[in-house]
Amino acid sequence: MSTRIHPTAVIDPEAQIGEGCEIGPYCVVGPNVELGPDCWLQHHVSLNGPSKIGQGNRFYAFTSIGQQTQDLKYAGEPTYLSVGDGNTFREFVTVHRGTGKGLVTRVGNGGNFLAYSHIAHDCIVGNNVIFSNNGTLAGHVEVGDYAIIGGLTAIHQFCRIGAYALTGGCSKIVQDVPPFMIADGNPAKVRSYNKVALERHGFSDQTHRAIKEAYRLIYRSALNLQQAVEQIRTDLPETPEVTQLVAFVTSSPRGIIK
Repeated sequence: MSTRIHPTAVIDPEAQIGEGCEIGPYCVVGPNVELGPDCWLQHHVSLNGPSKIGQGNRFYAFTSIGQQTQDLKYAGEPTYLSVGDGNTFREFVTVHRGTGKGLVTRVGNGGNFLAYSHIAHDCIVGNNVIFSNNGTLAGHVEVGDYAIIGGLTAIHQFCRIGAYALTGGCSKIVQDVPPFMIADGNPAKVRSYNKVALERHGFSDQTHRAIKEAYRLIYRSALNLQQAVEQIRTDLPETPEVTQLVAFVTSSPRGIIK
């Protein structure tokens, strides 16, 4: 399939456009943008660089991808954005490059970013995530694979959202949300483990039981976090999911949401 570019689109001569891309009316692709094959830009899409964008991404109207950071300490040094393959960016989504010389904002593969969601400077976003409308990341946030960010959720800078975690709508996240957990509220609290995600993604019954018990020990027992982790290590099977959960909560610089 050949590349199709609408006559009203503005493509900088330094941009690289992959085979099979479709670029619609009034789109702007700036210098130092590398756009992979088979990408689709609806109309009024702005891509800025330096950015490297993979194949098969879809950009709906008025998305702004690769703009410079909003961080006030940014002094114009070269910073970057890396986007993987097969993502969907709905209307008015914004994704910013890093802050600081050579730093990168990274977005993985297969994400679905709904209208008005925002990924700030220096964030690392994993694969197959969903950001509901107005899901917002401050700078330096990390989001694990298959996480779901609820609508109007605001996540404080330097927080981490673990893999398969879920945040409820209108939540305020100021500490880390461990993998497989559901956080909701303002400020958010962990309400339960994410049973639906475990079922939806085909985890074993053993993993279900282990994550449920780990949740109980951390959040519903009289143990402090260190004691809960010690009991998890002693009593629960050493599955990859339990290991992932323990590694996350024991390496949290901001502390985990309780």
